[in-house]
Amino acid sequence: QVQLVESGGGLVQAGGSLRLSCTGSGMTFGIYDMGWYRQAPGKQRELVATAGRGGSSTYADSVKGRFTISRDNAKNTVSLQMNSLKPEDTAVYYCNAKYTPNDANYWGQGTQVTVSS
Repeated sequence: QVQLVESGGGLVQAGGSLRLSCTGSGMTFGIYDMGWYRQAPGKQRELVATAGRGGSSTYADSVKGRFTISRDNAKNTVSLQMNSLKPEDTAVYYCNAKYTPNDANYWGQGTQVTVSS
């Protein structure tokens, strides 16, 4: 059974940094496209960043230059380094794993990030 477990959320002041991590189990981690999404209160879940299985990365315009996604297939982890945090980054952050050939799509339980002004 596939499990994704996030860690690293918390409360930080504006301008600060946090690092989120997601560890996968029950899966061949390296074949999955990994991503981070977030959902703020009253808003739809949105894509933050992706780390493709081929090594490519993408970012939402709102986080470009501030967030960095990385993956370590040997450790079954994907991380999100978040710098220069803003109050509008406040949300629950979710780890996602996708394997398109068989429509596999898995989510972690989410971790809260709160940025105070």
